[in-house]
Amino acid sequence: MQAETRTIPGTGVQLPVLGFGGAPIGNLYRQVPEQEALDAVTAAWEGGVRYFDTAPHYGLGLSERRLGAALAGQDRGSYLLSTKVGRLLRPNPSPQGKDTEGFDVPDDLHRVRDYSRDGVLRSIEESLERLGTDRIDIVYIHDPDDYWTEAVEGAAPTLSALRDEGVIGAWGAGMNQSEMLHRFVTETDIDVVMLAGRYTLLEQGAAQHLLPACVERGVGVVNVGVFNSGLLSKERPAGNATYNYAPAPQELLAKANLLADICESHGTTLPAAALHYPYQHQAVTSVVLGMRTPAQVKQNLDLASQSVPDQLWADLRDRGLIS
Repeated sequence: MQAETRTIPGTGVQLPVLGFGGAPIGNLYRQVPEQEALDAVTAAWEGGVRYFDTAPHYGLGLSERRLGAALAGQDRGSYLLSTKVGRLLRPNPSPQGKDTEGFDVPDDLHRVRDYSRDGVLRSIEESLERLGTDRIDIVYIHDPDDYWTEAVEGAAPTLSALRDEGVIGAWGAGMNQSEMLHRFVTETDIDVVMLAGRYTLLEQGAAQHLLPACVERGVGVVNVGVFNSGLLSKERPAGNATYNYAPAPQELLAKANLLADICESHGTTLPAAALHYPYQHQAVTSVVLGMRTPAQVKQNLDLASQSVPDQLWADLRDRGLIS
């Protein structure tokens, strides 16, 4: 699967259908040794992955630096790279020792929200330096939930101009909600959205409005969070499973186990079905998975290579479990 590409509509960007998500190698939740992080990227490369996503937010720049170091020896024309804007990294005037936004890194820097034209240009310039590269293929506006006006008046036209000038290949917005992404699709000339956790085997809220709008307006969808932050990542979800980065509610845990039973009856597993399900919608261009270690990379590539029977989707639809 990983060698296949789909074109982001309206652009020349050929996006691999499977991508490497760089948040874990930015020490998301826990430290990852430097060599292990670099080896994870190398394992993904050797497995055929050619799309890598990161952000300044991930480990206060650590993910970008590590990704750039791991890819330094590769032909820049042979892979696609995306990062994000909206959070500038600046010296922290009051460091407490450790980042407070989920990454196990020192807090000598802090994030400054800035969706203005100047902020976007500075963010891209600084990301290029951390990544050690001369261009970024896709730039996403990162989590503008509380910054709609700033994003559409500052970041969006700036990124459109950079795309039209050929500086970047495409631009998008990445969020954990579908409602504002729908506004981006219908009110701007966005190319692609990065949708986190809202179109999965467990929940399909984005299928009501966002995904049909993407099809209608020719906007690509990069789907992330397909395991709903852990609940769908095991063949048999247990009581300590997480959903939306918190302990999974009992009703969702029960639903996940029901899905696991049905997957097993069709000769497949819950994680395999969770990975393959988004591709059933024509709007979905790519799925990006966060990967922390070479072993995790291998596990994800194995899931991607498995075939999931079409009858499973029919069965789940008949039971009202997927849209």
